[in-house]
Amino acid sequence: MAGDLPGAVLFCCTFNAVRSPMAEGIMKRLHGKRVFVDSVGVKHGELDPFVVAVMDEIGIDVSRHKPRTFDELEDSSFDVVVSLSPEAQHKAVDLVRHFACEVEYWPTFDPTAVEGSREMRLDAYRQVRDELWRHIRDRFPPAGMARE
Repeated sequence: MAGDLPGAVLFCCTFNAVRSPMAEGIMKRLHGKRVFVDSVGVKHGELDPFVVAVMDEIGIDVSRHKPRTFDELEDSSFDVVVSLSPEAQHKAVDLVRHFACEVEYWPTFDPTAVEGSREMRLDAYRQVRDELWRHIRDRFPPAGMARE
């Protein structure tokens, strides 16, 4: 049920350029304003154009996403922090050391590691997007999809 949703979720990965912006966009699509959602990275990055392309395929516009780091977080009062890379997991654990906050580690493949044609690379990004969609939908079910 929507009442079971956390009030605020932070997604984090290495550069806040691929995985965490995807997760942020998906969470916002599934829950709108019912949950505050943000994302950050461990290091400074640039938004990956392939992310914009594969998210656009499912009607989510992330083109205005500005990658940020943990140091640029204005608020650290999240109920759940989901890390998508090993580097982000270490930083997330450090961040919540002094807060009552749940940290979850969802190891997520980095599609930037895939080489080949544009289509092969886009397919890798689509797989990550779809995996994140399933994981977010299962962990934070939208109203009407709650587990019985």
